[in-house]
Amino acid sequence: MTDNVNEVEPGRHDAAAHPQGLHAHVLDKLGLALCTGELAAGSVVRIDELEQRYEVSRSVVREALRVLAAMGMVSARRRVGVHVLPQSEWNLYDPQLIRWRLASPGRIAQLRSLTELRNAIEPEAARLAAIRAPLAGASELMGLAGKLWAAGQEGDRDRFLEVDIEFHRLVLTSSGNEMFAKLHTLVEEVLTGRTQYGLMPTHPHIEALQFHVDVASAIQRGNAENAQAAMLRIMQRTFLEMSSIWEGGEVDDLATDAAAVQHPDGAPPSDGGA
Repeated sequence: MTDNVNEVEPGRHDAAAHPQGLHAHVLDKLGLALCTGELAAGSVVRIDELEQRYEVSRSVVREALRVLAAMGMVSARRRVGVHVLPQSEWNLYDPQLIRWRLASPGRIAQLRSLTELRNAIEPEAARLAAIRAPLAGASELMGLAGKLWAAGQEGDRDRFLEVDIEFHRLVLTSSGNEMFAKLHTLVEEVLTGRTQYGLMPTHPHIEALQFHVDVASAIQRGNAENAQAAMLRIMQRTFLEMSSIWEGGEVDDLATDAAAVQHPDGAPPSDGGA
């Protein structure tokens, strides 16, 4: 092997993060193989083996490996091969990597870690937003809470997801903490993942909808303590709902699609929403 996949050109990862066509297909196949353990940590694979496995050219494989190397998932040595790195080396905050982990049999563990992260960060973000958010931003948050309520009552799951993502994004960005703001992509992935894999209700519980209104109202009034408490109630409810899943050890088969994990009547096991 003559090239080192760790030698990523400046800006290359940004350009390749959402490649099109064949590159995207191979990248997804490799990323998922790494996340499922099909390509186990510590193993070594050669580029020509990957060419044969996926029936693509060397350039396609190299491009995918460059992206994976930028994520810390693989490294390469000349004349040795591509080394699969342990998860401790991976950039676990990369949204694309999160999607692969959510699509793998380890999705419950991924949901748990993301939920625990949200539980630690979002209440504090709400507290800071109440202190720092401009009135316009707080008013927008109140409007989103109203739209969230309407979508939840109507059972419009797609619209609910869209508004819920925007609600939590605005809380994080309104905190005035640029590090918190960057976490909105992780929140988007966990909310999308819960919906995709049938872990969100068709009709969110009225209490969950009210908690979102409480957060927006407290931020609008500049009441930091109440904003933090209301967001903590959202996170605690979410954590309790999700804990019933991971404590039960439920792991969906990789080939099972979102529809298959729904209840027969189409409603997933949860009754909340965050």
